[in-house]
Amino acid sequence: MVGPVLDSNRLDWDHNAYYQGLLLRQLPQTCEKVLDIGCGAGQFATRLSQRADRVHAVDRCAEMVEQATQRTPGNVTCVRGDPLTDPLPGRDYDAIFSISALHHMPMRDALPVLAAALRPGGVLAAVALPRKDLRRELPFEVAAALGHRLFGAVFLAMRSRGNGDWFAKDSTHSTMPMVLDPPLTTREVASQAAAVLPGVRVRRLVFWRYLLIWRKPSFRDHVL
Repeated sequence: MVGPVLDSNRLDWDHNAYYQGLLLRQLPQTCEKVLDIGCGAGQFATRLSQRADRVHAVDRCAEMVEQATQRTPGNVTCVRGDPLTDPLPGRDYDAIFSISALHHMPMRDALPVLAAALRPGGVLAAVALPRKDLRRELPFEVAAALGHRLFGAVFLAMRSRGNGDWFAKDSTHSTMPMVLDPPLTTREVASQAAAVLPGVRVRRLVFWRYLLIWRKPSFRDHVL
């Protein structure tokens, strides 16, 4: 007798939420002002607000900004805007973060804008979607496909026991703008980013994301 088949939708989980912890580890020790590009409904901005004095959360989607405004604490300012056409709400940020937004923008245009908004020594860290590159990244694709279901089963079990949300998709997830065919492979992202940000680091992550990290040189770096 065959047992009940587990609904595959119940095994689904939020890859963006999973990688928030990785981005939080990039925060400078002293963090006064942080920018979140593509803030969505404000989940990550809320976590940043616990580690920084002020958070500016920006998104192009009015619905997302409205959701974020309602859900974030008082030290988060939510702004509707496009980083490529609208002025950013501040400058000299200690850190700038972006989750699944960078692949919505031309890399060569977006990175200089974000770099200019950082203070010397500030950190830019982004997680975004690469285009499939089976020739170079087939092991990642296989690991992601298998790991997604395995992790999903573990996370579902933890949620069933009442041990937190364990990367369950937020109720606003389906309303977020998505790009089904990202324009650049991880290799192309690394090449284009290096042309704009010397010393940038780009690496593929398992669950259909890449990580980009860059620290803006400071006066001390030039002296050394």
